[in-house]
Amino acid sequence: MRVGYFLSTEEFRPHELLEQARLAEEAGFEALWISDHFHPWNEAQGQAPFVWSILGALSEVTTLPVTTAVTCPTVRMNPAVIAQAAATTAVMHHGRFVLGVGSGEALNEHILGDPWPSAATRLDMLEEAVALIRELWSGRTVTHRGEFYEVDSARLYTLPRTPPKVYMSALGQHATELAVRIADGYQSVVPDRELLRLFHRGNPGQTQAGLKVCHAPTEDEGVTIAHRLWAHQAVPGQVHQQLPSPRHFEELASFVSDDTTRGSIACGRDPDRQLRAMRPFVEAGFDEVYVGNIGRHYREMIRQFGEQVIPQVHHLASA
Repeated sequence: MRVGYFLSTEEFRPHELLEQARLAEEAGFEALWISDHFHPWNEAQGQAPFVWSILGALSEVTTLPVTTAVTCPTVRMNPAVIAQAAATTAVMHHGRFVLGVGSGEALNEHILGDPWPSAATRLDMLEEAVALIRELWSGRTVTHRGEFYEVDSARLYTLPRTPPKVYMSALGQHATELAVRIADGYQSVVPDRELLRLFHRGNPGQTQAGLKVCHAPTEDEGVTIAHRLWAHQAVPGQVHQQLPSPRHFEELASFVSDDTTRGSIACGRDPDRQLRAMRPFVEAGFDEVYVGNIGRHYREMIRQFGEQVIPQVHHLASA
């Protein structure tokens, strides 16, 4: 099992993300995830830098593999542009880049005024987008007239020696079935063994999962920080794909209690509690687990994980 660090573009400024990547590599983390957002989930998080700029800068401060978690190549950005951005990023990272894709959220994708499609339509768009991206990565001149996208005589000139792998985020049966068909790997933020088995029944690719903890001097302080910044993630279902603004997520979070946050996020500085948060993902059988820190105590979290938690995760996985 590989343990990676989750870079949250919703919370941190560019230089802080670069610092976290450098510290994570020094501490023994083995790979990086990075989110791709136009908006933060709420105003308290307060950041949303352009991920492709950060990815370029990361190539100069770390040698860790990096995966987007996740890029939506269908509405806000045309798949031809994503194909170029990902190809350049793969060149800069010497092939250590994976394009993680998903069907997106209205929060980030509605900004140009396009109608927000149904879930089924978004999956159809994603399937066409991934096929178009792969075709452009071939280096050939591409003219495409599809159901959702048109490309006229487009050719990418800056290409890695080997095209990047494409992993797909999928949180339901239909999306997972699509990931089986079109992706090289699978991504999730829930330790759902059934979906993992569904993917592996038709696809031998690598699987990745992500979660967050909130390192803080005390559990209570951690709960306060985590509740202010990430309470909304305790709400299950598809609502996260439908709400269009940070204000709506703040309204959603108002229905989540402090106790719910305490029960759903490992808060404080107890390494055993942090290990217990990761255990369901390890036991589900994910190949890679990425963990990020909520709040300002990320230096302490990265150091503690390197010294105490990552070795225990490896031991748990080998057992």
